[in-house]
Amino acid sequence: MEIREKLLLLLEENARLSIGELAVMTGLDADVVAATVAQLEADSVILGYSAAVNWEKTSLDPVTALIEVRVAPQRDQGFDHIARRIYRFPQVKSCYLMSGGFDLMVIVEDTSLKAVAQFVSEKIAPLDSVLSTQTHFILKKYKMNGLEFDVHNGDDREAVVL
Repeated sequence: MEIREKLLLLLEENARLSIGELAVMTGLDADVVAATVAQLEADSVILGYSAAVNWEKTSLDPVTALIEVRVAPQRDQGFDHIARRIYRFPQVKSCYLMSGGFDLMVIVEDTSLKAVAQFVSEKIAPLDSVLSTQTHFILKKYKMNGLEFDVHNGDDREAVVL
């Protein structure tokens, strides 16, 4: 495995690792690690750093929805043009081109069910290329980006009765 991939795997697991920690973990010189990470950022391989937050444990608890979007691709632009129009809305957290029964999977966060429904009906559905949408609301998150939300520390052993 190349140096770049080793560093990317480590940073994907924990973006808070320092250059010094990355150097120790990879056995590389800190200057080499710093230069490699800087180049990965400059090349847009590393797009940013973020925290995974369990919003249910805060006063903010945004509503998350998966929106399936069927699209009629535009001539000479394919799906990219309509995807770009959709993913630029601030409520859109992720947007993927999919295979199967729909074309785009759009993950949206907003303050309420009503706000998400309004966003879909006023911003996504009216777009020229959009044929249909189907919205699925996330009721509970168990695991996201490899991180478990529902950590259970209780005793799962069953009682033995004689």
